[in-house]
Amino acid sequence: QVQLQESGPGLVKSSQTLSLTCTVSGDSITTTNSYWSWIRQPPGKAPEWIGASHYAGNYYYNPSLQSRTSISRDTSKNQFSLQLSAVTPEDTAVYFCAVGRFQGTLGRARDASEYAYWGQGTQVTVSS
Repeated sequence: QVQLQESGPGLVKSSQTLSLTCTVSGDSITTTNSYWSWIRQPPGKAPEWIGASHYAGNYYYNPSLQSRTSISRDTSKNQFSLQLSAVTPEDTAVYFCAVGRFQGTLGRARDASEYAYWGQGTQVTVSS
């Protein structure tokens, strides 16, 4: 059974960069057809897909956040990471890492509801 665990600061100041890491056990981030994603859920809103690390080493981003987002991975540690720059209080949310296996189109990978396995989530608050 795959397990995912988010880690990183719970409080970030406005204009700074939010950095989170997801540590994976029970599976490899290079497993064929796997998308290792970051998803967030602001208070009172639906989950929002931020972006994904593809098993083959490609990265995909939500166009609305792409200019501020960078996702990377460390295959030796079986981890992938998120950096979100120039944060504002609107970036306050519970941040999740998740994995899904999708063959072909990117469409399903962009839909947070398609992900079967999630970390427990970590609250990140951006102070003004």
